[in-house]
Amino acid sequence: MENFRDLSERGLIVATIRKRGKGYQIDYCDPTGKRVRKSFKKKKDAQAELGKRVSLIAEGRYLDVKKEYSTTLGELLDKYVENFQHQASYKTGKKYHIEHIRNHFGEETLLSNIRYLNLETYRNHLKDSLTVNKTIRKDASINRAMSCLRHIFAKAVEWEMIEQSPFDKGKSLILKENNKRMRFLTEDEIKSLLDACNDSLIPIVECALNTGMRKGEILGLRWDQIRNGFIYLDKTKTNEARQIPVNDSLEMLFKRIRRKQHLTSRYVFTYRGKRVDSVKTAFNAAVRRAGIVDFRFHDLRHTFASQLLMKGGTLKDVQELLGHKTMTMTLRYAHLTQEHKRKAVNLLNGLTASNENGFCHKTVTFSNSPVPASP
Repeated sequence: MENFRDLSERGLIVATIRKRGKGYQIDYCDPTGKRVRKSFKKKKDAQAELGKRVSLIAEGRYLDVKKEYSTTLGELLDKYVENFQHQASYKTGKKYHIEHIRNHFGEETLLSNIRYLNLETYRNHLKDSLTVNKTIRKDASINRAMSCLRHIFAKAVEWEMIEQSPFDKGKSLILKENNKRMRFLTEDEIKSLLDACNDSLIPIVECALNTGMRKGEILGLRWDQIRNGFIYLDKTKTNEARQIPVNDSLEMLFKRIRRKQHLTSRYVFTYRGKRVDSVKTAFNAAVRRAGIVDFRFHDLRHTFASQLLMKGGTLKDVQELLGHKTMTMTLRYAHLTQEHKRKAVNLLNGLTASNENGFCHKTVTFSNSPVPASP
């Protein structure tokens, strides 16, 4: 049998090994014309692997051992759903991303035929097309879809369906998001919003303002999570448990709800005996009635953090109460602490007031000798 060097020299197979940094890289074209490159730490390992692959090509068995040339996108997506449908984010996001990916690329498309160009084209398609609600997709929404697709291909590599993710062939396809938006309510706006809420929405909004909890955490709150003056959250966005102290206002709210419910539900927030699972319509209507502009339910979380800082809380308090893993996310509120410090220092205005000439004529005595005070 001819070795790969003989085949390469005769022009039947183009294959090379080159030094790359501290390692070695094999470089060849497979029977479909696709260029394949793979790195190794040792030259002998690169030579052995390239020799094996070239031999398979020469024998016509290369495609038999390359799963990516026979595995379809539909098979990969089905396997992904099987393994990740129990994630908390699946029903609210991934389910729809996967459906869109399946329809866009086609179930029968081979994984080997999906290249970096196709991924970039798909991202641009998301940017240019409208959502099901006929609105323009936000960059954050596009990024979530692309992150889902990237994870799908990463799992395909781990499951040995493909050798390399097409995402690795180019630059990041994640768009730069504008995360500077931070809308929070003033105390007057808080009063206006509460006045505009219906009876079932008021306690939910009050809970958000007093705890900074996310909407899902609030709507899923159970009575057994409230004990010893704390709310114990086990299922959170970061998958890390956290505890939130119950202040006096919130304690009174919970007591009112208990008296009204007569302990007929395990959930705190109910409507006609059933757990409240959505407040979008009611909340948006209340915001309109209150005359508040550019405000979402999640902004109640920002309002909690902002008001806490302006009333003397610390960034560390906010980090722990909001459940941020690092201080990076919390630092978006740092300007509020600076303003609070400025107001605090201004309380000292007049403490060292001098006369109109800018000097004090007060005499300070050290030992037994009078000494004029310095300006």
